[in-house]
Amino acid sequence: MERKGWKSTAWYVGLLAAAFVAAVAGSWKFGAQLNNDAYDFMFRLYRPHPWPVRAAILDIDEATLAAVRGGMRGIRKPLADGLLLVAAARPRAVVIDVTLTDEGEPAEDAALAQALCANPNLVLSSLFMDNPVRWEDPKPQFARCAAAIGHVYAQPDDNDSVTRSIPLMKLAGRDRRWALALAAFALSRGAPIEELRPGTDLRVAGTVIPSRAGDESRLMRVRYLPPGMSIPSVPLKRLLDRPSLAAQFAGKVVFVGVTAPTEVRDRLFTPAAQGQTTTGIEINAHAFETMAQGLFITDVSDLWVLLFSLALVVGAGLSFRYLPGWWAYAGGLLVLAAAQVAPYLFFTRQRVFSFATPASAAWFGTLTAAAYYTLVVRRNWRIEQSARERYQQAMHFVTHEMRTPLSSIQGSSELISRYALTEEKRKQIAQLINSESKRLAKMVEIFLSVERLSAGQMELKQEVMAVKPLVEVCVDRIRLLAERKHIAIRLEPIPEELALTGDRELMEYACYNLLTNAVKYSPRETEVAVSAWQDDGRIRIAVKDQGIGMDQKEVKHIFQKFYRTKKAEESGEAGSGIGLSIVQQIVEQHGGQIEVTSQPGAGSCFTLVMPAASGRPASPPVPTAVQRN
Repeated sequence: MERKGWKSTAWYVGLLAAAFVAAVAGSWKFGAQLNNDAYDFMFRLYRPHPWPVRAAILDIDEATLAAVRGGMRGIRKPLADGLLLVAAARPRAVVIDVTLTDEGEPAEDAALAQALCANPNLVLSSLFMDNPVRWEDPKPQFARCAAAIGHVYAQPDDNDSVTRSIPLMKLAGRDRRWALALAAFALSRGAPIEELRPGTDLRVAGTVIPSRAGDESRLMRVRYLPPGMSIPSVPLKRLLDRPSLAAQFAGKVVFVGVTAPTEVRDRLFTPAAQGQTTTGIEINAHAFETMAQGLFITDVSDLWVLLFSLALVVGAGLSFRYLPGWWAYAGGLLVLAAAQVAPYLFFTRQRVFSFATPASAAWFGTLTAAAYYTLVVRRNWRIEQSARERYQQAMHFVTHEMRTPLSSIQGSSELISRYALTEEKRKQIAQLINSESKRLAKMVEIFLSVERLSAGQMELKQEVMAVKPLVEVCVDRIRLLAERKHIAIRLEPIPEELALTGDRELMEYACYNLLTNAVKYSPRETEVAVSAWQDDGRIRIAVKDQGIGMDQKEVKHIFQKFYRTKKAEESGEAGSGIGLSIVQQIVEQHGGQIEVTSQPGAGSCFTLVMPAASGRPASPPVPTAVQRN
């Protein structure tokens, strides 16, 4: 039983391990979109405490372009006027996300260059060109005013085009550009950008800016402002109409860019606003706010995700292994809830914890444990049902097989108590009672042994026994019953060398039961033939009668417990239909089988086909009075 327990536990652990591996592999291959969707949902769900915004936007909106002759072609003069007003407000830095790579009207370009130079901490944007791969910087007259030149590019995810991160660095060959937001942050702090290690985090004036490991562009997740907060924005036209609005830019980092839908072709989606697009200048402003506030969103190591996922599977396994009934399912629900809640709790601490892997592990682990638990419960129920059936069978056995010896004991005891018998007669009756009681005890022991073997609670004895004395003992025991019905028992010569391996007492019971049935269901003045021989390494012991016989349909059912043929019931012979079932169990436990041939009215032949023993047979026990009766 202990070995079976360990085997069951090993299977359980193996199934849970397979569920864990399948969950992890599946989540890594197919869980990217699920992680992104969960990330976006948590972004909109979580409401952090408000903070003072340090960025502002001077936007070139639709109204501004409508008021300017020529649209974007004529924007440089109004932009120069607006930048002079911004410079007067003394911002910490000014970021220009407007293309300045081509020549314009000389007067307008000169005015714009003067306005740009009026802003000391100026960041200009550079365009990435594909053919050939290079950076196209602003014209020299504008570039000389810049304290830094950066790139404007965001990093939308390939699968859903949502911008959750920006690359802090972008390369064109060996020429590197920092992100506009990063360059602006460094200028606002008056400190250089330091690389802690190639391809890892950056540092500006003591602020460590984490980037996602393993990415050469140093992706940084953007902490977009939550609903209810926004970056102050002043349209360029309104600023020119009301110069006093420039006061909003004092001490701020000002991002200047186009927000007009007619001019912005690459409006992007963000996790903060589902279904709504955002311009690149706004994304850069949010990226600067992320750095300025130190609200960096970092990813939890895959190792911790794996350990947590493993803990969920272990928790589900322990719940269904040790908790009873509905408590096990409650434990499974807690595991599922932990998988859903943990990523959100981490997000509230600015940490990104994979959603797909723990969720997959929790579901796979819980379903596997629940399925195994259900199967175990059903198996235990079947075992209990089997035990109940065996108990009922035991009762039938007691009423059927033990009826004869009990009747003999009861009748003999009544003779002694009622009548004055001679000493010799009393002695004979006492011997009869003694022999029948021993026979009864032997029958009980045999029955219990068969039940233990069937339940796997007992190992079969392995002794080499000669076939001839085994059969002769059984024939001697049945002769008295056969003589009462005038049935002849013919024992064919059995070779001395025939031997088989197993439990002698159980095999004697099997042979004796076949002989008993042959005599019981044969008419008077008939013959029962017993023979044994070896054929292809198998010992065959046959009992053939001239009795009532059976058709093939009945032959298929005779080894079912409590089954009796119609003719057997009509014969008037007592029986419960359990004897042949016990014989079959004994034979199968010995690695053998029973062959049956029968015809109605012509008799039956039962043949035990057993493996031949390879060793020398042991000496048979001397037949006792119990065996002869």
